[in-house]
Amino acid sequence: MNRVNPIYWDGSFAAAKRLMETHPDADLETVSLESIYHWVLALPEFADDPQLANQELLMAIYREWYEETHPL
Repeated sequence: MNRVNPIYWDGSFAAAKRLMETHPDADLETVSLESIYHWVLALPEFADDPQLANQELLMAIYREWYEETHPL
C-alpha cells in the first residue's frame, strides 16, 4: 500500500492510527512518551521536525491511541 499522506506532530489522530497499525500489540499501560516519540520518528510518512516534539503533542497522540483502542 502506497501511503501519500505525511504525518506531522499536530496530526495526533493520524499518528495514533499508524502507531496502532505498526505496534498492534503495544500495551498502552506501559508505553512511554519516549517510545511514542521514537515510533513516530520511525514512521515512513513522518515529515515533521523531530525537535518540535513536546510532551503535549506526545500526550495527544497517546490519548488518541488510547481512545481508539479503549472505547467507552
